[in-house]
Amino acid sequence: MILLNEDTKCLVQGITGKQGSFHTEQMLKYNTNIVAGLTPGKGGQDFLGVPIFNSMEEATEEVDINASIIFVPARFAMDAAFEAIRHLDLVVIISEHIPVHDSMKIMAYANEMDTTVIGPNTPGIISPGVGKLGIMPTHIFKEGNVGVISRSGTLTYEIANELTNAGIGQSTAVGIGGDPVTGNNYVDILKRFEKDDQTDAVVLIGEIGGNAEERAGKFIAEEMSKPVVSYIAGRTAPPGKRMGHAGAIIQGSSGTVASKTKALNEAGVEVAKKPSEIVDLLKKVM
Repeated sequence: MILLNEDTKCLVQGITGKQGSFHTEQMLKYNTNIVAGLTPGKGGQDFLGVPIFNSMEEATEEVDINASIIFVPARFAMDAAFEAIRHLDLVVIISEHIPVHDSMKIMAYANEMDTTVIGPNTPGIISPGVGKLGIMPTHIFKEGNVGVISRSGTLTYEIANELTNAGIGQSTAVGIGGDPVTGNNYVDILKRFEKDDQTDAVVLIGEIGGNAEERAGKFIAEEMSKPVVSYIAGRTAPPGKRMGHAGAIIQGSSGTVASKTKALNEAGVEVAKKPSEIVDLLKKVM
C-alpha cells in the first residue's frame, strides 16, 4: 500500500461542517486513524470522540499528526492547505471549485515544503484493510495487490467494483483529482506503486484532456517493471467540449483518447475500450 498506512495519523479540517462530519463518521467506521479535527471557534469540543482544535498549531502541539484531509469551502481552501502543508507530510484536498491560481500557489508551497498533496477535487485515497482518507464507498473495495490511479471518482468506483467482483483486491486506490492543477500526478503515484511490495500490478484510469497520461506512458516505458493496464474515458467526446472535469478538454490533436492510447500502447500498456474489460486485461498480465 502507498500513502495511507498503519502509521498515518490524520486530522480533518472542517470536521464540523456537513461534508466533514458525514465523511469523518464514515472514515472512522472504516477504522481510519482520525486523531483530531480542526474548526476555528470550535476548539475544546469533540466529534465522535475526536478532539477538535482551533488551529493547526494547537492540534500539532497536543496530538501526533502527519496527515490532513480538507473539507472546507473553496474560498477557504488555500488558507487551510497552507496551514496543513506547513506542518504535515500528506494533505488530501477534497474541496471542489478551488480557483486555478489558488491551486497553483498551493502546489508551489507544497513543493517548497516537500509535502505530498492529493487533489483538489479528489475522492481521496483508500488502502483497503487499513483506512480511507476520502469520500469513496468502502464496500466496493477489497484488500489485495492491484494499485489503482484515477482522475475520476466515479470511474474509480466502477472499476474497483469490477475488480472486487472478480476477486481481485486492491493495495491502494488514489484519486489524483480532476482539476487542471493538482498535487501528485500519475507519474508520482506510479513511482510509489513501483516501489511498493504489496502492489503487483497497476490500473491507470485516465480521461481526455491534458497530457498526463502521455507522460505516464513515457515513465512506464522507461521506469516501470510492474504491469500496467488502462482505461481512458471520453472516447466519444467532441473536440473543444469539456467533459465533466475542468481538466478534461481536448485541444487539437493532443489530449484525445487516440493520443493517450497510442502513448500507453507504445509503453506496453493495453487500454480497455470499456471499464468491464479491465479485469480480463489484468488477468493476462498478472
